[in-house]
Order: sequence, then structure tokens, then C-alpha cells
Amino acid sequence: MAANILIVDDDPDIVELIRFYLQREGLSVIAASNGIEALEAAGDGKSDLAIVDVMMPRMDGWELCQSFKEDYPDMPVLMVTAKGETNNKLKGFHLGADDYLVKPFDPLELVARVKSLLRRYRIQSLMKVQVGNAMLDKHRYEAVVDASPIQLPLREFDLLFKLASFPGQIFTRNDLIEQVWGTDFEGDDRTVDVHIKRIRDRFAEVDCGFSIETKRGLGYKLEVLE
Repeated sequence: MAANILIVDDDPDIVELIRFYLQREGLSVIAASNGIEALEAAGDGKSDLAIVDVMMPRMDGWELCQSFKEDYPDMPVLMVTAKGETNNKLKGFHLGADDYLVKPFDPLELVARVKSLLRRYRIQSLMKVQVGNAMLDKHRYEAVVDASPIQLPLREFDLLFKLASFPGQIFTRNDLIEQVWGTDFEGDDRTVDVHIKRIRDRFAEVDCGFSIETKRGLGYKLEVLE
């Protein structure tokens, strides 16, 4: 079944451009010209991903993105805007946007990013992720490398599963605290560092095919090794 993509933009030419390239890839398209229409369209629960313009009447893209993430946390949001300044990108990510594309954009790049986001979210929805030589099964809370199980405590597994679901993506300590420990966690964010070290130690003696890298001043990301 084709994924349903919700396009939210008050420029009909942009909508038709995006529609053409997405439909050419076999994706279904729903269009809305403002945030209010988009919320109504998303209410049927059939949208798998939203492409959201920032500057729109009635409700701007920032507010819409925040509403989507509150009401539909499993629906990825790709922000599209003419504003390319770093602070605007950071604002979008802070509100929960999953990716960010600046106009004018290459339609083929947009299609590639849409497909990438759909793959990431489907991996999470299946509750299984293959990363390098390791299979992580969240139904069983089990990590297996080359048929050999590796025991991880619950929190370490959740942390590894989060990183493995989005290889190459940098997560700050605060991101990981909120998404793995929860917003009511009262401990120190250095807890993340301790758990990362333990995960690295557990996989140090096996050919797991991935590494968890420290991005100084930013956070952590998981990379699949070639």
C-alpha cells in the first residue's frame, strides 16, 4: 500500500510540483493550503508523513509542526521554507521537525528525504532494527549479533534502539534523556554518558558492525561500519 503524504503549502504551484514528483514515485498525496486544513486532513489518521511550509496564513508551520508532534508523534514532519538561517532550522528541530529543506529545493532531493523518513519510522513501528551485524528486537528486548544474544538492561537497550533507528543522526543528551528516560527524569544528563560507555563495552568484543560516536559539544550518533 502506498504511503500517504500530506503537503501543507499556500502556494499551489509548489504543491503541484511536489505532488508530481511524489506521485511519480507511487506515493499518494493529500494537499492542504493552511494549517487549519492540515489539522482536519490529518484527523482521519491516514497521513504517513507531512511536508509543511513555514510561512502560511491562519496557522504558520511552526505551530502546525508542534500540533502534529503532540497529536501524531509517529508521523514524521519535513519542514520546507525559504528561510535558511540556522536559528530557523534549530527552531524547527526544537519543535519536533524530523528534517528541513530550504527553498528553492531540488524535487529529487525532497523525494529522497521523504523516502528516508518513511523508512526510519517504519523501522520503529516494526519494533525491530538491523544495524550492522546486530538485530535489535524491542518485542523481546533482545540484541543478537551473529546468532549470539547480548544481554542489555532495559534502559541501555532503549538507548541503543533509539540511536540504531536513526543511524547517522546526532542526538543531544537532552534529546536522549527526554526520549529514553522521559521528561520527568530528575537525574543528571551525564547519565547518558555512563550508559553509552556501558553499551560500547558490551559490544567491544564482538563484530557488531556499528559504532557509537561522540560529537563533541553536540551529543552522540550511531554509524554503521562499512
